[in-house]
Amino acid sequence: MSRVGGTTKKYYKETAGIKVSGGQRVTAGTVLTRQGTRWKAGRNVLGRTHLNAAIDGEVYFTRKREPNGKSGTYVHIRPEKAKK
Repeated sequence: MSRVGGTTKKYYKETAGIKVSGGQRVTAGTVLTRQGTRWKAGRNVLGRTHLNAAIDGEVYFTRKREPNGKSGTYVHIRPEKAKK
């Protein structure tokens, strides 16, 4: 008899990671990453392990060396210009 379905551990492992790419337009509340400490919240981004967009705009990434010698990747949102 075979098992149907998968485990929750496998599901979380498969769904974790970055959900958007650089230059992509997002709206406020969009999920940017899931379950990862590899990425850190930058400008206009909320969260610690699950990062979300705080405003509408364009995604961009920067790398910064931290005092402990490791480098971190920061996720930022560049705000959209005001529409006239």
